[in-house]
Amino acid sequence: MTFDPNDLPPEVLTFLTERHLATLSIDREGKPPQVTPVGVTFEPSTSVARVITWADSVKAKLIAAAPDTPAAICQVDGGRWLTMYGKARLHDDSAEVAKAVAMYTERYRPPKERPDRVVLVISVDRIVGRVPLPG
Repeated sequence: MTFDPNDLPPEVLTFLTERHLATLSIDREGKPPQVTPVGVTFEPSTSVARVITWADSVKAKLIAAAPDTPAAICQVDGGRWLTMYGKARLHDDSAEVAKAVAMYTERYRPPKERPDRVVLVISVDRIVGRVPLPG
């Protein structure tokens, strides 16, 4: 099923706040995608997904080298799953990093302190998945 990122049903919003890890897939022209496990947060008011990382990570280097690279984030829990698609950018400004860390802390737990913390910001333009109502 396809979901409008700007008008998500309550069960999808709940699924995006429960503690689940995801995979981040980053397009690499002419090569297999880079796929890595991540913690992700989603901000419904802006349709933005965020992944905190460090500046020297492969994912950060790939996005820094090619801003607006297509990316996908897939979250699975049994038969429930969602994949968010969009273009990714790397941010290192302190306000954006602090926001991403606060959102990550709320969904997961406080991350380890890193002086080189950066955030991948994915502008989500499409969401597909299967998230049935509980019960």
